[in-house]
Amino acid sequence: MRIIGLIGGMSWESTVTYYQVLNRMAAEKLGGLHSARCLLASVDFGEIEAFQAQGRWDEIARVLGDAAAGLQKAGADAVALCTNTMHNVAPQIESRISVPFLHIADATADELLRAGLRKVGLLGTAFTMEQNFYKERLRARGLEALTPDAADRQRVSAVIYDELCLGKIVPESKAFYLSVIGKLAAGGAEAVILGCTEIGLLVQQNDTPVRLFDTAYIHARSLALYALGEADK
Repeated sequence: MRIIGLIGGMSWESTVTYYQVLNRMAAEKLGGLHSARCLLASVDFGEIEAFQAQGRWDEIARVLGDAAAGLQKAGADAVALCTNTMHNVAPQIESRISVPFLHIADATADELLRAGLRKVGLLGTAFTMEQNFYKERLRARGLEALTPDAADRQRVSAVIYDELCLGKIVPESKAFYLSVIGKLAAGGAEAVILGCTEIGLLVQQNDTPVRLFDTAYIHARSLALYALGEADK
């Protein structure tokens, strides 16, 4: 079994999902008492969020690059970042390691294409919805990403930082998210990407008829398959 190096803590609430999925899949595939071989570098999200607010992406790249290099040195056969937004500095992280970097947008694109989808809604932090690092990665695979209007983007992002990253599940916020998902579907989205690893804590597939793609679960599942030798980068 390959050893997966996880860069987590952004937030730790969603990093839990990765650990659960990796271990459950290892047990399902291998049986008995088997569990996943993984390493976790959990960073201080307070520090990372402050750098985000200040636009200091070079500092974020340094912190996460150090974490990735440490994971490789500790024996990781591949490295993954347990968050969507921080993939903004994925190229800098990749430059610090020689083992594969398993990108969350690639895993998501694979899943969407297997489902035969081309036009999808994208929810996430303001950075993910408004900057090009994520949408361009999807576009390179032939996928068009639709995002909410400016006011909805602001509130979607605020719910992530002010509630979900703190483990708060607010019914009014869930209703708001479901309304935004409905708007994206009405605007032509064939499905909606939950493009922040915390969003799956708030809304699940049984909440809406619109097809949802939870990036935390998709990414973690792809990492488990890679670790088990059932999928390659």
